[in-house]
Amino acid sequence: MSVIVELTIPSEAFELGQILRVEGATQVTLETMVPLGSTPTPFVRITDGARRSFERSVREHDSVSAIRPVDTHDEETLYALEWEPPDDSLFREFTDRGAALLGATGSADRWQIELRFPTHDALSAFQEYYIDADVPVSVEKIYNPTKPDAGPWYGLTAVQRETLTHAVESGYYSLPRTISTKELAAEFDISDQAATERLRRGISTLVENTLLAAESD
Repeated sequence: MSVIVELTIPSEAFELGQILRVEGATQVTLETMVPLGSTPTPFVRITDGARRSFERSVREHDSVSAIRPVDTHDEETLYALEWEPPDDSLFREFTDRGAALLGATGSADRWQIELRFPTHDALSAFQEYYIDADVPVSVEKIYNPTKPDAGPWYGLTAVQRETLTHAVESGYYSLPRTISTKELAAEFDISDQAATERLRRGISTLVENTLLAAESD
């Protein structure tokens, strides 16, 4: 079962943050990672006109063999970075654990990174690494992926979402239960059977678009 984690890391504690150093309000965005050779090639975009100082700073880093401008539009420039991360680096650690880097945005002081690990065990091993290495990683969010077409409410219709939410808030699933199906149905002006069917279909949809989607990933 795959799992997605959103992290925040100080720029000086992350290899790409050390390489792609920026100043002021400049931001660096990782656009994609292309598997060329033994190390994926990052394509990164900077968002203002600090092009010359940025290129010079990147080329000075020991792990960088080249940085090439690919496209420039207004004050944004897209670069391809050729580099070799150290064996003991944070980047190497999560790629060795089978994680996919879904997105990353950096500033002068920190990077926000989104990773997808193939299993919870792989994520746990990565967390053990950065804790033992004393890397100041902050976990912002951990969640399982859902079906791509599930939509913002995991495939629930508006009435299913409303009924399920009200059922939980009113104690329908509490022990002891504090509202009956009949009372729940009366609040929505529907039959007891219709309320039961909404709950059943809603729960089924949630499981299909979350738990079962993660297992088949």
